[in-house]
Amino acid sequence: MIRIDIIILMKPGLLLLAVGLASCSSPPSNDKQNKKVFAPPPMHFTATNTSNSVAKYVELVGFRINERKPGQLQIQFGVANHSEADIGDVKMVINLGTTAAKPGDPPLITFPAGVSKLGPSDLKDVTVDVPTKLRVYELPDWQFLKADFQITEPQ
Repeated sequence: MIRIDIIILMKPGLLLLAVGLASCSSPPSNDKQNKKVFAPPPMHFTATNTSNSVAKYVELVGFRINERKPGQLQIQFGVANHSEADIGDVKMVINLGTTAAKPGDPPLITFPAGVSKLGPSDLKDVTVDVPTKLRVYELPDWQFLKADFQITEPQ
């Protein structure tokens, strides 16, 4: 008899335990609430002087900015050749600004850069030291940078 009473008494306790555990679990997730909103990646940066014969094949990618010392920034980026032709040495002038800039606003930084022997479908890393009065913490994060450039060589 005692065993039957214990089992009868335990069943409601197990039921309460199961209900309690179920109520403590998190509600089903709503996909719309859990989706993170990310800023779109910046558009690719192609040359603004479209009259240049190689301009439509050259792209700048992956800007990273570090401060070597106060008054000198180190800017790293990639130069891609999207053609099947050997472009050779490329020289350019780059204007680095922010995506929030209004038309007519001056760039944050303007600097010359070059890459040698840019071959067919090639991607080269470029590092440029740029003197400036700006400190690295005054510049926007990478996703808010905007670059435009003009190829000066080859013509």
